[in-house]
Amino acid sequence: MPLVLSVLDQSPISEGSTGADALRNSIDLARRTEALGYERYWVAEHHGTPLLASAAPEILIAEIAA
Repeated sequence: MPLVLSVLDQSPISEGSTGADALRNSIDLARRTEALGYERYWVAEHHGTPLLASAAPEILIAEIAA
């Protein structure tokens, strides 16, 4: 069975950053993931977690796909 590499992104908000910064970082990470040949890029969904920016992964996925 071949090894399949994946990335799970939770869109963390780094200290001193904003949610918008975290989402831009997620888009950048998705681009890098693709360029490195990873097979899958997963976006996690979180609600009411102040240190994670991805409450609506379908919106983030649309932006990444664009």
